[in-house]
Amino acid sequence: MTGFSLSRRVAAEAFGTLLLVATVVGSGIMADRLTDDTAIALLGNTLATGAMLVVLITTLGPISGAHFNPVVSMVFAVKRELPGSSLAFYIAAQIVGGIAGTMLAHGMFELPLLQISQTVRSGGAQWLAEVTATSGLVFVILSGIRFRTDAVAWLVGLYITAAYWFTASTSFANPAVAIARSLTSTFSGIRPVDLPGFTLAEVAGALLALAFAGWLLMDARNTRTLAETETAP
Repeated sequence: MTGFSLSRRVAAEAFGTLLLVATVVGSGIMADRLTDDTAIALLGNTLATGAMLVVLITTLGPISGAHFNPVVSMVFAVKRELPGSSLAFYIAAQIVGGIAGTMLAHGMFELPLLQISQTVRSGGAQWLAEVTATSGLVFVILSGIRFRTDAVAWLVGLYITAAYWFTASTSFANPAVAIARSLTSTFSGIRPVDLPGFTLAEVAGALLALAFAGWLLMDARNTRTLAETETAP
């Protein structure tokens, strides 16, 4: 954990999530206004989001860890790398920051500050996509920290850029972002009624990645010790 106080870490999480959501929603609005081609609009939305993630993780990571995502914070709490007493504050900051990000994007484009999305995102394929997107994201973070800490910002930004395109859900992979996106009726929205399915899928994906990474990235010395224990009479 960093040497920054809890209040500053929480502020970094709120600010980072605000800018992330403002980028997701704002770039979606801009892209939708500039083109009638959905593929080009999604590309614009994708590139802006991936780029912003690189910037935010690089600048705010040293302060709070740059989670900006309740399931990422949950994973680090399970790993005891985030104090359990801080988890609720992180998640609250991420949700509040995300909602503020939606409002900021709407304000910049002269839209009502809060709307109720009507975009349907439900069904088994969408939930499988969110399990896949979130498990991949969490694994990239954990393996990046294990092997290339200096590259985590780029790894996450590039992963999300790719996951926008290979997942049916366009890779929300973040309950706080999903909540914020339920409050916009623009290009990037999701119906509030679809949030529980997405959230459960994201939590499941994060836990799957945590279990898999815990085994795959186990230190070689620990692996040998475990093997010796299993073969001992």
